[in-house]
Amino acid sequence: MVKSVTLRVLALLLALALAGCGSQLDPDTVAGTTLAGSDAVDQGDGTFVDGTDGSVDGGADGADGIDDGSADDLGGDDGSGPSTGDTDTDGDGDTDSPPAVSGPKASCDGFKNGPGITDTTITVGNSSDISGPVPGLFEAAQDATKAFVAYFNATGDICGRKLVLKTYDSRTDAGADQQAYAAACDEVFAMIGSNSAFDSGGAAAAESCGLPDVRAATLTADRTNCSTCFGAQSVNSHEVTNAVPDYGLAHFKDASQHAAFLYLNAGASSENAQIQAKAYEMRGMHFDYIAGIDVAEFNYAPFVQQLKDRDIKWVSFTGSYQADVRLLQAMQQQDYRPDVYMTDPTIYVSDFVESGGSAAEGVTVYTNFVPFEEAASSKEMSLYLSWLQQVKPGAEPTFFGTFAWSAARLFTEQAFKLGGKLTRESLVAALRGVADWTANGLHAPQQVGSKSTGDCFRFLTLEDGDWKPSFGTKYSCPGITKA
Repeated sequence: MVKSVTLRVLALLLALALAGCGSQLDPDTVAGTTLAGSDAVDQGDGTFVDGTDGSVDGGADGADGIDDGSADDLGGDDGSGPSTGDTDTDGDGDTDSPPAVSGPKASCDGFKNGPGITDTTITVGNSSDISGPVPGLFEAAQDATKAFVAYFNATGDICGRKLVLKTYDSRTDAGADQQAYAAACDEVFAMIGSNSAFDSGGAAAAESCGLPDVRAATLTADRTNCSTCFGAQSVNSHEVTNAVPDYGLAHFKDASQHAAFLYLNAGASSENAQIQAKAYEMRGMHFDYIAGIDVAEFNYAPFVQQLKDRDIKWVSFTGSYQADVRLLQAMQQQDYRPDVYMTDPTIYVSDFVESGGSAAEGVTVYTNFVPFEEAASSKEMSLYLSWLQQVKPGAEPTFFGTFAWSAARLFTEQAFKLGGKLTRESLVAALRGVADWTANGLHAPQQVGSKSTGDCFRFLTLEDGDWKPSFGTKYSCPGITKA
């Protein structure tokens, strides 16, 4: 039961931080929910990608005797720090793929080797939650980063240098994240595509050595405030997109005036829910009922009864997809269905659809990236899906993987433009100027440099087990409300 509760807490925190509502993880919750312990650092497999065939082979010996990156070697018994072994990924890849970087090539004159850079390679790192209380929590982010590095090395280089990817396992633990980034300061040029639930741990380490950290997203205030850290998905804790309330006011006006906001109750989630509801009301919605559900609560019937008694027509919910399923099943059992059930893109996974069954029909999610069902309309999404399967056949694309791919592309584009002027300092300066980043249309514009919440979202509704566009496929970009 402890593991189940922990999973729901983590999923809640991630939903709050990543769903575009501007909420972030609470340090007290971080301290109180991790089960990994302070010795939770471990190595990833260490991926070297030099662009010949796209395969992933075992790597060289790691610092703690890890020699092949296999599952049996992910023990991390002594917590002495991250260890890595470089894994070769040589390959042609998809011969139809366009170059990973294009446009005018910057001069390479004056290029100087430095931390993580040799005459032939640039070593980058990725630290994501692979093991810990919820195994594989952010493995998709690391897989997507591997996929992009394979793609990049098959189609291009930066001043004659290929990329080497060194992987770390932050193990869903702030201490592990700190140790990974302390090691990365000396081992890599920059970090790309990382995603960790408790990412506050490595913030000071990254900043202290000037390590560029181009993440899938930042999940804690400490990481957002890190001067060398940036998220491909931009989030500010008190900026809430207007897209959701405007969707309600435009298409479900009556329901938007009789709304409820339910959330899993952990850490700062109560405050965050109040902020989100306040912002929605400032935009014109009205909430008759706001309530938190304890993470250990399995009986959702009383909450559904409250919704029925208050004649609630719009339900917003933030939590794990398992909690969404539990609430939806309780609604179905009590023969209650609101006009709108709105939730965030963290439930946009096959497990939600399969476990929710008929109870999940009609659920709407707000999302800020090209739906996987529409990959044919997006060259960049098609590249992500294609290269993901080359690096890890059978892997499922995810929200987190999408933004990790975006982060890896952002790094290579900025590095390519800098050419011979590439240093850690010049890269960080360039990242501070990035605005309206879309990764070639992979997702809605993100304000990477200013770290403001991106305001553009669109909507999907589950119909007959498939996600379908709700009121069009274009993003709605009505600005943000500060609450």
